[in-house]
Amino acid sequence: MTTRRIASSAAALVLLLSGAARAQEQVTAQSDSPQWLKDRRYNEGIGVRTGDLELHPGIAAEVGYDSNWFLRSGQAGVENSPVVESIPFRITPSLYLSTLSPQRREGDASAVAPAIAFRAGVNATYHEFINVSGHSSGPDDISRDRNVTGAADARLDILPSRPVGGMVSASYAHVVFPNEQTADPNQSYAQEDVTAAADIVLQPGSGTLDWHFGYQFAGAFFDNSIGGSFSNYTNQAYTRGRWRFRPRTALLYDATLGFTTYVNPTQAQESGLVSSTPVRTRIGLNGLITDRFAVQALVGWGSSFYSNARGSVPQYDSVIAQAELKWFLAASPGIANATDLGLALSSIALGYTRDFQNSYIANFYQLDRGYLRFNYFFAGRFLMTLEGGVAGVEYPHSFFFTPAQVARAGAFTDVRADATLFDEYRFTDTFAINTTLRYTQNFSNERVLEAANSTALFGMAWQRFEAYLGVRWFM
Repeated sequence: MTTRRIASSAAALVLLLSGAARAQEQVTAQSDSPQWLKDRRYNEGIGVRTGDLELHPGIAAEVGYDSNWFLRSGQAGVENSPVVESIPFRITPSLYLSTLSPQRREGDASAVAPAIAFRAGVNATYHEFINVSGHSSGPDDISRDRNVTGAADARLDILPSRPVGGMVSASYAHVVFPNEQTADPNQSYAQEDVTAAADIVLQPGSGTLDWHFGYQFAGAFFDNSIGGSFSNYTNQAYTRGRWRFRPRTALLYDATLGFTTYVNPTQAQESGLVSSTPVRTRIGLNGLITDRFAVQALVGWGSSFYSNARGSVPQYDSVIAQAELKWFLAASPGIANATDLGLALSSIALGYTRDFQNSYIANFYQLDRGYLRFNYFFAGRFLMTLEGGVAGVEYPHSFFFTPAQVARAGAFTDVRADATLFDEYRFTDTFAINTTLRYTQNFSNERVLEAANSTALFGMAWQRFEAYLGVRWFM
């Protein structure tokens, strides 16, 4: 395998856990899928060519330690305790299919840019837990929480790099969030995430300007009545454009208009949740300042426009922004020599994001997060990614609508710190051993009311440490 080919194939923010019929949540960087699944550069190897298509099969197995799968709180006087430790096992088969990559077409004098580019994939993960906290029965028996999650996605690019083209994509994910109060699998928050998108891209003339007009559907549907209040979907129209005024520097613009609707509006309103019409717009710059130093900066405005049908609902109406400074260990991809491409994927980045997100408590939260990220890929064998961040998670005041407006909590701000280390050593082009370390902690003094007719409190403070050792075969 050439270094260029290795470089092309080698290597969410926030998930919500809500109490049953209590519309509570915890904000976390938790992701219980394997780290290497998140980026196809890390996931895929050379692949198997079958005609004009590439197949990328793989399978992995991991064993580890999880200090707090339920994300329970250590605060006193709260319902979501005690903390339960476990030894988790994960087995993950995967299969991806795509049209031939540019690297496979290299050296073919008769090769022309394809009229379509297609990629699709599927993966599944079986989760098993061994209880190590001494809780061998009842609501703390984590071994009952075994589950299978999975995802599938497909994307079709039509006339890529042509003056007029398009894209169609779809994805599906089955995810399982534990109930923070019980290990009963019938009370877990199994959720189906569905997305579909299509856009038209205009790229006239020399390609210095490209502009997209598109539509996206995104739905989060809970499998049982416990999460029925939270099932929702968003229809979103978007546009984004890029004007390259230097070979490797461009002005950017994007704007979105969304329509978020709860499937069961009456139940949602009882929990204080209402539909919204979020609007965002940003403008900025992305490009290389030198052959190793890159900058991205976007700033704009966001407004939530939550419905006030049930009284005065807090709104987000403020600045949104994204900024990142990146330093490549070698010349950036597209500039580097072929022998340097492995290091060209290696970089150090310092960044900041500010935005608002739909929430199952107080309807939304504002997130301000700073992060430092290090990616290192050397000699086609050793890969390491290290990222750490600190975020302020700000909630407005929240209340229930059952039957009148009952206060749940005043406005408050949590601080969330996270750090993830993933490294992998590839003995061959198809076999690797890896480790994953992840630490997340939500610093909070807040205890929010669980229900309008209850005095029970839900603690927002928690911490979690995860460690995994794994092996995987991939093509």
